[in-house]
Amino acid sequence: MEYRAAIDISSTGKHFDNAQLTIGEEGIKTPAGFFDYADIIRFVPNNFRVYIYTVNNTTLTVSMLGHSFAGFCEELAACFNARSLQALFIEEECIMDCQGEFQIPVTSVSPAEQGRGRIALYPDAVCILPESSQAVRIPLCFASNISLDGYIIRITMRTGEVYYFGKMGYDTKPFAERCIKYAGDSVKKRNALLSQIEVSAPYTGKGLFRTADEDKYWASAFGQYCCAVELFTDENTATYLYRFTDRPLFSYRLEEAMEAVGSHREIIFMDDDKLRQNPLYRMAVHRSEAVRFLRSCTAGRIIHTESHDEKLRQFLSGN
Repeated sequence: MEYRAAIDISSTGKHFDNAQLTIGEEGIKTPAGFFDYADIIRFVPNNFRVYIYTVNNTTLTVSMLGHSFAGFCEELAACFNARSLQALFIEEECIMDCQGEFQIPVTSVSPAEQGRGRIALYPDAVCILPESSQAVRIPLCFASNISLDGYIIRITMRTGEVYYFGKMGYDTKPFAERCIKYAGDSVKKRNALLSQIEVSAPYTGKGLFRTADEDKYWASAFGQYCCAVELFTDENTATYLYRFTDRPLFSYRLEEAMEAVGSHREIIFMDDDKLRQNPLYRMAVHRSEAVRFLRSCTAGRIIHTESHDEKLRQFLSGN
């Protein structure tokens, strides 16, 4: 939708009166240029102004919206959250969608965040969608415990991170009950699917992508401080190599990253230059600590040629 407002751009000092802004599916079009949602850190409505902070230290201040202020804020939040859901690769139908309070733990690139925002339940995950770039998808299959304490739901992950959310009125208890149910269903289904997968040497580990994607899986082979990962999908073209210092941590993050990318597996091996050219994938990497971790461990790949097996053996042996 189009709006008329005053705009100030901090990085250039430029001011626009009665300027036209258009909120779209991928970003905001202004006289000062296009602001992609991938480059927005957060937006803050305050005193009839909207402050939009970006990754390049530019602040876009939108004011003089008049009676359109509330509508502008609502549409900006809705479009920004919809784009975040695309970046989290949400494909399943939403089960519950509520407004509530949340607390997101610290990550490698972001401090802990708390506030009020949209909280949505899907068959395999809970999504917390603040008015910032810290939207998260919490995979229920990796939760070690889900509990309800008063009006607050707590999800503890197997690696120790804890997510808090709740105070959703009468929806709080049903939301918690459904979280527990769908977490159990997800774990049960994944275990059943994994039990049907057979791997052969040198591969000893195995895993799934999304729970609903039953036909695709991956296998892992470990050396002392290295790992080779084979993707068993429709595009079997290479084996992906990684180096690490902490095997248990790497194993957890490998599983979480593969689950996070789902059918968009190119993210795990796409080089940084190509990633910068794909705003949606940049959003995806920013919103998943596991994907960032896996990408940071990359050590190349082995193309499926006649020399593949020998190169794989050399890599795993440390040569």
